[in-house]
Amino acid sequence: MSQSKAPPSTIALNRRARHEYFIEEKFEAGMVLLGWEVKSLRAGKCNLTDAYILLKNDEAWVIGVHITPLLAASTHVVADPTRTRKLLLKRREIERLIGDVQQKGHTCVPLAMYWSNGRAKMEIAVVKGKQLHDKRESEKNRDWAREKARVMRDRG
Repeated sequence: MSQSKAPPSTIALNRRARHEYFIEEKFEAGMVLLGWEVKSLRAGKCNLTDAYILLKNDEAWVIGVHITPLLAASTHVVADPTRTRKLLLKRREIERLIGDVQQKGHTCVPLAMYWSNGRAKMEIAVVKGKQLHDKRESEKNRDWAREKARVMRDRG
């Protein structure tokens, strides 16, 4: 399985998600953000490691994304770094996500956050958890691909 490259204007990646889960299907979602959050994202102050997507009342919410407030943030704004943020998806996409997540063993997690035409976007995915032996196999395949590339480079 080849890993897809993140867009060139990446803000944050969730590397752990690729290790912990099999990625079934990907979606691009917009986010409802506050002004100080956008400024912090432009400075690259974001962490997706413990984040997950909650689907309720036909809406998608991202929980656990940590956006660190800048020191120069406004004093009259109370900055909550881990507040629940609404994701902007089309109705059909939300219905598809809900259908996929209701299957046994599936969940929805953010993979990456990036800029697209000046707007912060989040790549989310429907995923299925890996067992320990699956993780070992993925690691073995990755090491083998690296070794193959090294051998081919040395030959040519």
